[in-house]
Amino acid sequence: MHSKLIVPIVVAALVGVRLYLRMRRSFGRQRVQPRRMTVRISIFAVLVALLALLTRGNAQAVAALLGGGACGAALGHLGLRHTRFESTAEGRFYTPHTYIGLTVTVLFLARLAYDFFVVYHGASPVSASGPGALPPESPLTLAISGAFIAYYLMYYTGVLLKSRQPTVAEPMPIPTEPS
Repeated sequence: MHSKLIVPIVVAALVGVRLYLRMRRSFGRQRVQPRRMTVRISIFAVLVALLALLTRGNAQAVAALLGGGACGAALGHLGLRHTRFESTAEGRFYTPHTYIGLTVTVLFLARLAYDFFVVYHGASPVSASGPGALPPESPLTLAISGAFIAYYLMYYTGVLLKSRQPTVAEPMPIPTEPS
């Protein structure tokens, strides 16, 4: 094996394991943890600000970011509508829709892997920004990044807000006396 390949392979393996563990925790019934969700929302808000600064002055990049963001926000709203909420004696829980979040995450990771491959191999990506544009500046990357960030920003904000609402208790059945 070429020594130049060892570091990217080790980094890719570590990132892959971390992403696998994170995605495995992201599906199924989860406890609502307001502090963690607030931190996630803050991180995604900072990412939005950074991408807005990155695209400043490039109308095509701004349009791609806004278009992706609009799609991501719509998917976040759809995912939130399909999320089940429950309140038990152990606390408040939510169960996210599996396929919406999975699709957005896999699409983002696939584009990230492609961009890493392009930058690592020094290839000149073909993009609408012109030849030689770095992947983070390509409209497709910005659109997918905008969708990913907007999805999770919308979703976590919605879960946090819905979990703070009081739950409506199911009516108790009225006992009937035997005749």
